Amino acid sequence: QVQLVESGGGLVQPGGSLRLSCAASGFTFSTYTMRWVRQAPGKGLEWVSSINSGGGYYADSVKGRFTISRDNAQNTLYLQMNRLKHENTAVYYCRGRNEYDYWGQGTQVTISS
Repeated sequence: QVQLVESGGGLVQPGGSLRLSCAASGFTFSTYTMRWVRQAPGKGLEWVSSINSGGGYYADSVKGRFTISRDNAQNTLYLQMNRLKHENTAVYYCRGRNEYDYWGQGTQVTISS
């Protein structure tokens, strides 16, 4: 059974940091391009970052503040988010794509003072 389980979301003040994790199981994690995608309140899905064998890629809005990484031995994807802003408030989803397209259930990130 394929599972992607996000964790690490929460409420943080502007300028703060959070580290999201996504634990994967049920598929060959290391062969999948992994992504973080978010959905802000009242808006559509927005790609945040991807990682594959070629490295990490970022949306312009998060470049220099967010860092994506993965541990293939632990089948876990990470997103380190620094200098968070109000507009980063969203549900963050982990997504794995190769032969198939897998999604997690999401974790809420709220930036508020």
